[in-house]
Amino acid sequence: MAEQMLVDLRTLMVEKEDCDAGTVQQLRNGLSQGNQQFKNLREVIQLLKKKAESANGVQQKKFQLKLGIAQFFLGHTKEAAENLNLGESSLAHFYHGKALASLQNHDEAIKAFEKAEKLGYTPSQVQLQKASVSRLKGNFSQAKSLLAKLEDLSSHSAEFHFQKACILLEEGETMPALKHLERAIELDPTHTNALFYLAKANDLAGNDDEAISLYERCLKHPPIHAGTLTNLGVLYEDNNRFDKAVECYRTVLNSDPRDEQSRSFMKDAQAAQNMVMSYDESRDGGRLDLVLETPVTDFELSVRSRNCLRKMNIRTLGDLTRVSEPQLLASKNFGETSLVEIREMLNVKGLRIGQSLEDPTQREPAFRQPQNLTEQELAMMGRPASELQLSVRARKCMTRLGINTIGELIQRTADELLESRNFGMTSLSEVREKLQIMGLSLRGD
Repeated sequence: MAEQMLVDLRTLMVEKEDCDAGTVQQLRNGLSQGNQQFKNLREVIQLLKKKAESANGVQQKKFQLKLGIAQFFLGHTKEAAENLNLGESSLAHFYHGKALASLQNHDEAIKAFEKAEKLGYTPSQVQLQKASVSRLKGNFSQAKSLLAKLEDLSSHSAEFHFQKACILLEEGETMPALKHLERAIELDPTHTNALFYLAKANDLAGNDDEAISLYERCLKHPPIHAGTLTNLGVLYEDNNRFDKAVECYRTVLNSDPRDEQSRSFMKDAQAAQNMVMSYDESRDGGRLDLVLETPVTDFELSVRSRNCLRKMNIRTLGDLTRVSEPQLLASKNFGETSLVEIREMLNVKGLRIGQSLEDPTQREPAFRQPQNLTEQELAMMGRPASELQLSVRARKCMTRLGINTIGELIQRTADELLESRNFGMTSLSEVREKLQIMGLSLRGD
């Protein structure tokens, strides 16, 4: 019964005479019905290629338009741009502009959008896309000016709120941006870009379940943002869903076999998936590692205790085993009541405050400020690790290890970083390359 309800993509894209905005919406609806429909669309594309090759004149241009639209929504952006460039309708020029913008050919994208508007494409939709291109070019004042003229769209346009959010994010106004993203999804639950940016925000905030849910919704509404599958794969790995992570990376490679990062990530995920631990390892070492990596936010602590731990950059139970009770009590507003609360929390897991300081086999505190540094070197040590612009996977590992500054990072050895879950040789090479650019290196390198 479910199969009978699927949108017939062959009828829609091959047999139906015309291709208009309604056709595009039906195509998106069809692709949201699952993976089988993506396979069906690939078969449709092969049919359209043959039709376009054998047709002439107006009929050929219709098939080229359909082919370009199909390729665009399947993520074959370069091929889509080539076919849409041959079209003469407002729809062809509009999606040609979107394809060119995705390929970062901004000036040509603007020209395509202007042609679309001249041929009758909805002016407000064209202006929103021109605002997007202006933002991508770094011309925020022009993007703001264009959006200011479109304020009437705020009551009903998801794209308007998405574009507003993007500018706010560029300006560092995260909370107002999130409100616009949420409003965009309220107005259009299938708005892929708004879903992606909201997923990414939850991802960075550590809200894994919400981020995974939003990324998974992105996959149902193409065209899919380039980072969706990679980010989702990393989240699956963080939650030990290695089979799903491998599936994400494999999908990326099917689309772009040259993506070496995804190939490396897939190998790491497959290795973790196939890893067989001995009974003793799983009981002792493996289980202890997982316990030590447990976030303190998983426990119902008082607001005061939570705030104090956050200010001290104590994120995991392992961090608590590497500080002493006097260090905790030295923190502002951290008193005996909070100390008792922390003791009880650790006792449940068979741990104690500062026990790693007593056990020489445990890792030493992460950061010891090097001595005799110049003022410039001190400033460098205090710069946030986020300035390295690491990949999602590497950033998550930095967070898990409690590494917030470049100074904290360079006090770690390669072996210490590799001990972190999901931090493999690919991430290590990335960190080393970023540090090398700054004339720095890991301890022991």
